[in-house]
Amino acid sequence: MKLKKEYIILALVIIALSAYLVMRTSDRTQYQLPDIPPVDGKEISKLQLTKGKTVISLNKKDEKWYIAPQDYPADADRVKDMLEAVETLTLTVLVSESKNYTLYDLGEDKKINLKAWTAGPLVRDVDLGKTASSFRHTFVKRAGDDRVFHARGHFRNHFDYDVDGLRDKQVLTLSAADIQQIQITKAQQSLTLNRTQAPVVVEDAQAEKPKEAAQEAVKPSWQAADGRPVDEAVVKEIIDTVSDLRCEKFIDGSAKDDFTSPLFTLRLKGPQEHSLSIFAKSAEKDTDYPAVSSGSQYPFELAGSQVDRIMKDPIKPPPKAPEAEETNSN
Repeated sequence: MKLKKEYIILALVIIALSAYLVMRTSDRTQYQLPDIPPVDGKEISKLQLTKGKTVISLNKKDEKWYIAPQDYPADADRVKDMLEAVETLTLTVLVSESKNYTLYDLGEDKKINLKAWTAGPLVRDVDLGKTASSFRHTFVKRAGDDRVFHARGHFRNHFDYDVDGLRDKQVLTLSAADIQQIQITKAQQSLTLNRTQAPVVVEDAQAEKPKEAAQEAVKPSWQAADGRPVDEAVVKEIIDTVSDLRCEKFIDGSAKDDFTSPLFTLRLKGPQEHSLSIFAKSAEKDTDYPAVSSGSQYPFELAGSQVDRIMKDPIKPPPKAPEAEETNSN
């Protein structure tokens, strides 16, 4: 009889524990995720990023983005990533109600507050924390809501920039095929290269007769105005390097006119004229070179590796003289 009572008590305990666990799980899931109103990224006209005491505002003007208040052109690809993250922001699960925000990098010192506006109202106001350990979610907190949620995607890095990181680093753009003349000035010496159209013979493998096999084509080539032979590969490398030139960073607090006496100046002429001037490094230990170009209204710095490719000598070195044959006096 005693054993039967113990079984009954044990069964009741198991039932009670099971009911508790079921209710606890049910309580955890009995919440409703906040509604995130949809927004079209193309309709967003202003973004504001706040991290600590740093506030960065970006404004859309004539379908382009600028960094206020100086109206620096913003990097189009990085703004595009931001707009996609704003547009697709989706909350997936409630993570915490404890208000212990430091666990999620949502404290005042580490969070990034993101605000986004369309032509009128504020459409996003959310704090961005760190990426979850799965790298598939980001911890976020909405304005006016103490709770922490998972948002789908790994996107904090799209907003974690300073002003220089958001600026458009494109400082020279040109079409290599358009360039017809190159003028190089270095160490007070000038060199002019002209593009010519040299005829070449192209063999037609399908031609039945030898006379039909050869036809003339035109191949662009470069010649020095003073007649010296030109290294075509070096010229191509110079043009390719500057045709889509991006700087390392801009030089704040200086104007283009502040830089004089360049080490090297490159002028490329076609339908438009493009120019690039490179100056001596500020200090011997520096690896970057100050520079100015026709494609940017601000002075900037180029990496040493870029400068090495641009400042190559395009003139072929003279052929080595044959070594004198040693004579055996014996």
